[in-house]
Amino acid sequence: MIQLIRGFKDILPGEVEIWQEIERVARTLFEDFGFKEIRIPIMESTELFARSIGEHTDIVEKEMYTFPDRKGDLITLRPEATASVVRAYIQHKMYAADPVRKFYTIGPMFRRERPQKGRYRQFYQINAEVIGVDAPYIDAQLIFLLTTLLDRLKVTDVAVHINSLGCPECRPAFREALTVLLDGKKENLCADCLRRSSTNPLRVLDCKVPACREAMADAPSLLDYLCDGCAKHFASVQGSLNELGVPFVIDKQLVRGLDYYTRTTFEIQTGALGAQSAVAGGGRYDGLVKMLDGPDTPAIGFAVGFDRLVEIVGLRQADFEKTPQLFIAALGETCAEKAFDWVCRLGLAGVHTEMDMAGRSLKSQMKQADRSGAAFVLIIGESELASGTAILRNMRTKAQSPVPIDANTVKAIIAHIRPLET
Repeated sequence: MIQLIRGFKDILPGEVEIWQEIERVARTLFEDFGFKEIRIPIMESTELFARSIGEHTDIVEKEMYTFPDRKGDLITLRPEATASVVRAYIQHKMYAADPVRKFYTIGPMFRRERPQKGRYRQFYQINAEVIGVDAPYIDAQLIFLLTTLLDRLKVTDVAVHINSLGCPECRPAFREALTVLLDGKKENLCADCLRRSSTNPLRVLDCKVPACREAMADAPSLLDYLCDGCAKHFASVQGSLNELGVPFVIDKQLVRGLDYYTRTTFEIQTGALGAQSAVAGGGRYDGLVKMLDGPDTPAIGFAVGFDRLVEIVGLRQADFEKTPQLFIAALGETCAEKAFDWVCRLGLAGVHTEMDMAGRSLKSQMKQADRSGAAFVLIIGESELASGTAILRNMRTKAQSPVPIDANTVKAIIAHIRPLET
């Protein structure tokens, strides 16, 4: 038997309805705040991610699904959405009419990580991106938007962590101080952090290995190295969050796994996921548009881990179960033909109707109707055909009503069902 590839999953009926509700809530909220949906390709040129994410990041070095196409060009299944959104913004010259754009996108990403609870190799994200706004107000608004989304989805036990990663002006001094510290801690670092210490030292701060976290407990804080512009920006973000009533924690060890981040970075953490505490995160990437050959344009965004979010939302499958409104139990070929016609026409009228298509006995069909959860059953057999009246049974109350069998049967069924439903 052929089974799923490791790290991938099926989203089955029952669970799908929860995913759809999360998407509905997210779309409504984003559009209320002026965001427009953008749909980006699943595959892109490998160069896009190597240039934007960073050649020395774990994602590019170890996790991307990259392969040559038939012409030998390297292409990659997208490991994240931001680079693709920025590529589309530049390629279609969306900045020409108005440089300020708000986008959201929902869809699958791909990384070859070790599968574990809430982490898959095909995983899903909800992304929001704002391009063209430098003001710290938008940083605070995106964090506010994210916490509002989680609140509407009844997610509890969450905490907002924020930090500033500075800019190209103030980060070099911090990197030098951090490198000096790392040189004295090498014997306490894991193999990945030893490699990162020379290629991407900021990523050592984000390591989840206990020994590395302990070794970096006395690491310098980037907040102590911020230039005046970055310090003022970060203070303004904090002030706006306070005004909005969004509690937060300043987390000096909070960094992002992608090279393009600058200034404000943030993460939503929860105690409901065990060691994988982050359910969403984001930050500024002011240099990315220019890095990808577009105009020098500020930007900020966030991503929500959809798979992790599903595990902690206050939604139940039972709240979204959909059952037929009507089941037609037809006995005999002539009755089945009429039933089939009614099923199709009732479907067009918005009445979910099912029937047995295997010619089973009335007893078997009634059991099938009961299993389906149908609210009503319409019974039609030879005697009903002869009398010109079918029997409509309310499966909850067991009350029965006659329904004429004629050209207006569909209207008669709807007239009986709708008042009884309310």
